[in-house]
Amino acid sequence: MTETTMSSVQPNQSGPYDLVIRGGRLVDPETGRDGVGDVAIRDGRIVAIGTVEPGAARSIDARGLVVAPGFIDLHAHGQSVAADRMQAFDGVTTSLELEAGTLPVSAWYDNQAGKGRVLNYGTAANWVFARIAAMIGTEPEPELGFMGRSSHDKRWVDNVASPAEIDEIIARLAEGLDEGGIGIGILNAYAPGAGVKELSEVASLAARYDVPTYTHVAYASNVDPRSSIEAYTRLIGYAGSTGAHMHICHFNSTSLQDVERAAKLVKKAQDQGLKVTVEAYPYGTGSTVLGAAFFADPAFPERTGSGYGAVEMVDTGRSFTNREEMLAAQAQDPGSLVLWHFLDVEANQRHRDLLDVSILYPGGAIASDAMPWSLADGSFYDGDAWPLPANASSHPRSSGTFTRFLRQWVRERQALSLIDGLAKCTLIPARILEESTPALRTKGRLQVGADADIVVFDYASLTDKATFKQMNQAAEGMRHVLVNGEPVISGGELITAARPGRPIRRPQKAKG
Repeated sequence: MTETTMSSVQPNQSGPYDLVIRGGRLVDPETGRDGVGDVAIRDGRIVAIGTVEPGAARSIDARGLVVAPGFIDLHAHGQSVAADRMQAFDGVTTSLELEAGTLPVSAWYDNQAGKGRVLNYGTAANWVFARIAAMIGTEPEPELGFMGRSSHDKRWVDNVASPAEIDEIIARLAEGLDEGGIGIGILNAYAPGAGVKELSEVASLAARYDVPTYTHVAYASNVDPRSSIEAYTRLIGYAGSTGAHMHICHFNSTSLQDVERAAKLVKKAQDQGLKVTVEAYPYGTGSTVLGAAFFADPAFPERTGSGYGAVEMVDTGRSFTNREEMLAAQAQDPGSLVLWHFLDVEANQRHRDLLDVSILYPGGAIASDAMPWSLADGSFYDGDAWPLPANASSHPRSSGTFTRFLRQWVRERQALSLIDGLAKCTLIPARILEESTPALRTKGRLQVGADADIVVFDYASLTDKATFKQMNQAAEGMRHVLVNGEPVISGGELITAARPGRPIRRPQKAKG
């Protein structure tokens, strides 16, 4: 991938300034800057950095604090004010729905703009939604729950698409890209019946538009056939045969206990010049919908190395004892959220080592796979209360992915330097997107000309607080979080009225 750089392009601009952040430890992964200085902001952009002259409407005293680019989350399903607020305390300033995406794309962006967002937001075009429309005739609705509501007819899950259906799938995805979608979300594991011919056409479409795909690979299994290794080999094959940029979502949870072999395959593909990138989250527990096809596999325990007891309902905390219980619950409410404890990272050193392979993969991004906040009745919470309702639940990664990574892997274990750890949260995700989405070329950097998406945090106290028993616990340590130059967290406190988030989308195709 081409490395676009902003460094040494724009000189400091003179004041007056809207805001100056003074005396912080400035960390910019692209230029390698790591030293004390000031940052001046005007009209939502960084206009001076280093030693900044006096004279600004406002200032932030950042002495003893780290000042860094805001974190870019490639994989966040919450997409609401409530989700944004929890992610802001985790340092996120741009929250993107890419693994799934949505359709219709324009309707989704209109909905988000209408309700206002705290963080920058964006979406890919959703392959599964296009499949549902083409194969069972249900028009997509631009929100994640649509997939669960369409599970009454399994043709889109299990069947190979006909040539005419493939044509419609491709046409709907192209329309989503023309409406500004920032790539194609491929939830292959939720429609494992899809054929290679169809998916190769989808990859070719992505290559024609020069956008990434974001793939939940077809199989999460340690056992052939239909193993994770088969899925990764197929995905790498799409990259090689079509020229598409294939981005692998949650490298940890879909690799399971074969992540070492998977990492070797990805590294070899990258060494050969193929556009294959990865992301991971710092937990051994995943989250998905109860109706996911892989839970119904009779060989689920053998194939994954975890029994049904590893699957836990988010809203009730109930775990399952056998496949029959699982199938009955799926039939009753397939859209309910569940936790899947696929690695025991608390008690098993080997499992911790496996998680390290995905988290520390060179050039890999950190991404949360943050889930929507749901209430005790299973409905998604889309309200405006702060703190969130006491009965709102999700997954700890919806609250603490980035702070957990920086605390455990960077500060405590020193597996990475601070600047390299921050790169996984900022510059690397920006570079994954910026070739096709110009808006990302000015994000993930702390430089003159960059967007003023900035975090100011206390490195010594930065920590995630959410647990699997208390998910609704905001991370700690973020003193100030700015989105487009506007504070959403100030002095460690949420500014509840703030709605500075802006849409991130590709330039739309010209009409006519």
